[in-house]
Amino acid sequence: MQLTTDPDHAARSARLPTYAISHGGGPWPWITDLLPGDWRPLTESLRAIPDEVGVRPRAVLVISAHWETDEFTVQTHPHPPMLYDYGGFPDFTYEIQYPAPGAPDVAARVAELLEGAGFATAADPNRGFDHGVFAPLYVTYPDADVPIVQLSVRRDFDVDAHLAAGRALAPVRDEGVLIIASGVPTFHDLRAFGPASQAPSREFDHWLTASVVGHAGADRSDRLRSWEDAPSARQCHPREEHFVPLLVAVGAAEDEPGVLQYHEDSWMGSTASSGYRFGAAA
Repeated sequence: MQLTTDPDHAARSARLPTYAISHGGGPWPWITDLLPGDWRPLTESLRAIPDEVGVRPRAVLVISAHWETDEFTVQTHPHPPMLYDYGGFPDFTYEIQYPAPGAPDVAARVAELLEGAGFATAADPNRGFDHGVFAPLYVTYPDADVPIVQLSVRRDFDVDAHLAAGRALAPVRDEGVLIIASGVPTFHDLRAFGPASQAPSREFDHWLTASVVGHAGADRSDRLRSWEDAPSARQCHPREEHFVPLLVAVGAAEDEPGVLQYHEDSWMGSTASSGYRFGAAA
């Protein structure tokens, strides 16, 4: 099944890039005045995506670090509810609404492509938008008028499986679907934010940027297979759920160049953080 076209399809026929973004922390766009550090660099990078893409996507496929399943699972709800998967924030942040529609046709296409590549898949008709989806997408598409489909990461965090899933999903880029891998690619250890994160996050951030921006194709994928050998890798990712979404974005644009789309050395006051685009901008 290829996605059915619509009246605007001709304007969206070019291959869309893929992104591996940092999605920040919790409901950050609504509480930047309560959080440490300067959130403007991240905000500006997410706001820049529509102009970089150049067209209004048919849908956004988000691979979120905050949804782990045994097999790749696709969100199929036509109007996904909210999932407030965080704690300790002001009461009003549990009433935030981001009423973007789902896209069951895109969900079916995603499942078809993954199954065609030999992956067992599942569908979840009840899954809502977690904060790895609604927080960054609120900044990128504040009117909540672009349909969104969420895809889980596999909890085995297998590098080759996530790269291969990206390869399988590459055709949707030609069908008006924007692929966004949502995690925190360079550092995610909630116990070590602050001064303790500064040196290791910069070491791993430097290695990751050099690996995904300076290389492409099989060479880049080989480097990512060895990510645990990178400087400070396990200090930055004791669990790799915030790293593996990036692999899907890379796999879906494996032979295309990577670009450093966002970087700062003092996210949350002290942590290096980066985000990437793969494939050409408009």
